[in-house]
Amino acid sequence: MSPELPAEGYRPPAMRQRTLHMVGNSHLDPVWLWPWQEGYQEARATFWSAIHRLQEYPDFVFTCDQVVLLSWVEEQDPELFEQIRKRVAEGRWVMTGGWWVEPDCNMPGGESFVRQGLYGQRYLHDRFGVTSSVGMNVDPFGHNAMLPAILRGQRMDTYTFLRPGPHESDLDGTAFWWEAPDGSRVLAYRIPFEYCSPPGDVAHQTEKSLGQLDRSLGDVMIFYGVGNHGGGPTKANIESIHRHDQRGSYGNMIMSSPRRYFDELVARRGPDGMAQLPVWRDDLQHHASGCYSSHSGIKQWVRRTQAALLSAERWAAIGSVTHNREYPRDELEHAWKQLLFNQFHDILPGSAIEHAYDDARDQLGEAVAIAKRIITRVHNLIARDVAVPFEDGTQPVLVFNPHPWPVVSEVELQYGVQPTGVHVVDADGGLVPSQPIQSVATTNDKGRGAVVFRAELPPLGYRLYRLRPGTAVPGPAWSGTAPGALTASETVLENDLLRIELDPSTGWLTSLLDKRTGVDAVAGARGEHTQVSDDPTDTWGHGVVSYAWPGEAMRTTRIVLRESGPERARLRVERSWGRSTMTEEFILRQGAAEVEVRVTIDWREQAHLLKLRFPVALTDPEATYEIPFGTLRRPVDAAEEPGQSWVDLTGTVDGVPAGLAVVNNAKHAYDVSPAHADVSPSIGITAVRSPVYSWHDPRLLDPDGFYSFQDQGVQRFSYLLVPHAGDWREAGLSRRAAELGALPRAMLESFHDGVLPSADGYAADGGGQVMITAVKGWEDGDADAPDLIVRAVETTGAPARARLELSVLDRVIEADFGPSQIRTFRVPRDPEQPIQEVDLLEWPVDGAIGGEAASGAAAVGG
Repeated sequence: MSPELPAEGYRPPAMRQRTLHMVGNSHLDPVWLWPWQEGYQEARATFWSAIHRLQEYPDFVFTCDQVVLLSWVEEQDPELFEQIRKRVAEGRWVMTGGWWVEPDCNMPGGESFVRQGLYGQRYLHDRFGVTSSVGMNVDPFGHNAMLPAILRGQRMDTYTFLRPGPHESDLDGTAFWWEAPDGSRVLAYRIPFEYCSPPGDVAHQTEKSLGQLDRSLGDVMIFYGVGNHGGGPTKANIESIHRHDQRGSYGNMIMSSPRRYFDELVARRGPDGMAQLPVWRDDLQHHASGCYSSHSGIKQWVRRTQAALLSAERWAAIGSVTHNREYPRDELEHAWKQLLFNQFHDILPGSAIEHAYDDARDQLGEAVAIAKRIITRVHNLIARDVAVPFEDGTQPVLVFNPHPWPVVSEVELQYGVQPTGVHVVDADGGLVPSQPIQSVATTNDKGRGAVVFRAELPPLGYRLYRLRPGTAVPGPAWSGTAPGALTASETVLENDLLRIELDPSTGWLTSLLDKRTGVDAVAGARGEHTQVSDDPTDTWGHGVVSYAWPGEAMRTTRIVLRESGPERARLRVERSWGRSTMTEEFILRQGAAEVEVRVTIDWREQAHLLKLRFPVALTDPEATYEIPFGTLRRPVDAAEEPGQSWVDLTGTVDGVPAGLAVVNNAKHAYDVSPAHADVSPSIGITAVRSPVYSWHDPRLLDPDGFYSFQDQGVQRFSYLLVPHAGDWREAGLSRRAAELGALPRAMLESFHDGVLPSADGYAADGGGQVMITAVKGWEDGDADAPDLIVRAVETTGAPARARLELSVLDRVIEADFGPSQIRTFRVPRDPEQPIQEVDLLEWPVDGAIGGEAASGAAAVGG
């Protein structure tokens, strides 16, 4: 029998004078230690439980995030979905988060974070007539510094999160202003202790939460409800809150929501009190540092899918204008949602069970297949209209550039029916630098071969080339940039701009001379390039500060000069350790200011890791990392850090400014280590970790157990070594990264008449500080002829004036950008209609939603 409670409304005078806002929620991992199909069912079970609690307890409020769960319920249980609608209308079912899932908040690209809100917030508005004004990522392991700018662009002014905890960060306090590099702010709240609770009495949850709170804050927010596998608040949870409230055990306890808490916090403290809250101008790290290297496959699949969908959007937008094709809005939305789902914080970090990655591979493969179909359709529509005059014995080739800036790139092309080989010319017959390479086919067909040639491509456009018979033609005029010197041996590659030299015993660089400055950022640097270490840490890397551990170098077994031609040289270095092998193929092309390295790893080790290290001969180096939509300086302290595609280390060599950047297309786990003992400063990439799947410390592995280890087998990726004169901003690193992640596409074409010229471009950002990140169809309006959306970001952290040319519509956007600012523009097809700035939801920045007043309007300034 329950003890008798005090009379309703009575509180003892000795009660603490504070209000505890009890936030009932159920964090549901749609995938983790179970497959998505189990999460699909649990969403329905959890939401029915929440509806029942709302019926039983008139004061109960349920807080819901992760829009994909609502979409699942809409698919499978219309009755439940209608019950949710009613409770939303009452204000007792509160929508937070506004994103499709709670993703990993470091590894997805900036455009992926935009789409989380684009599809999440629009779904909420379409189905429920509300949007979320509170960002909510309670379970992800870290949060990148540009999130406040993204949240504000998606009409969210506040943010709730759990990690890093008080023991993992220098962040003080519970509530604070979080400011992005562009100056955008959200009012953030670090959830004390936990976001979920056991199913019984909430006393333990409350006491642990109060023990971690900033006591100066006054009223606080405490989350409760059974989570991870769903469940939600229980009867026992709710009744214990009522009981402790009436007793005055901890203060005044009310059923509440994050929005109510934030609004009352602002009202209670007033402008002066809010101004006194601390300001955090950094990212929020570190928790589970190993998750940025666990399961190499999912990282690479996600990067590939992001690039494919951005390219598909661009070409679909172009095709909708040039050929009146219906913009494939539904196809793209489906593909994006497959990607967004697999950026969930227990899929992309590699912490789910092994079978979950079969589903992830299939879902991401579907998204890439959709993107490829869209791209191929539009490219063929354009190709059919290009004038390709007949020339006997030749093969026309159209090369398409997916980037809205000019690109000079190598194109590797397979061909047939040319037994004497080929050379390449442009549409005017000018000779293009090219050379034969090894074919991917190994057959008796003597007419089949492969060629690599240099393509100089217009921004977001195409250029026509031809393959002519024969490998050499004496004395023609060169097309484009005249070829420079290119020499190669088994230890040296050299062109007009760079000279690299390898040590034949280690297979690594002893020199990387930048001829433009005369500075060598590598000569004299000490330290191994490869570092294999025992790795006893769990899948997440709990408690890991650094993986820059002592280890063994892989043994160099062979160096072979594979290619030495007029266009590029290619040097192959083979290594081994234990049962594993790694090859690195160093490629230097004529006129290039970077070295490309193609890596193939066949990994057969368990509970080991491989670091690739890049030692430099720099004094007083500073480290800069690419993060979503921005950059961030971090200490040179060997910490394992998340990043996007590149890391730069800049200092001096003999007093002369110099730097080296490493750009890659697959990895997210880095460190920048200082000089120590007899080792130079270096950039490190964690290329492989092989922990047991879903092994969570402190659980110990059974020495007699049978386990599956990650990253067994072959993986391939590429990186660039980019030396520069001491300012990474001049090296165009974000553009290089985009180009490495999305190569031009070449297609064989036939002869025909056409109305289009041999080369054309459809959109351009000028190649300066401001970079276009998206060209797409507007989400509203007619899909047959949508207005276009253009988004761009300032990439160097300095103000800029940009000229964005959308020549496909014969329109120009001229706009000022603040440091690291993201701006989005709706460009009408009607030239009489003005270009309009919109937010990241593609609604007008004045707050209107398709002409309506915005619902869930922001209540917090900043």
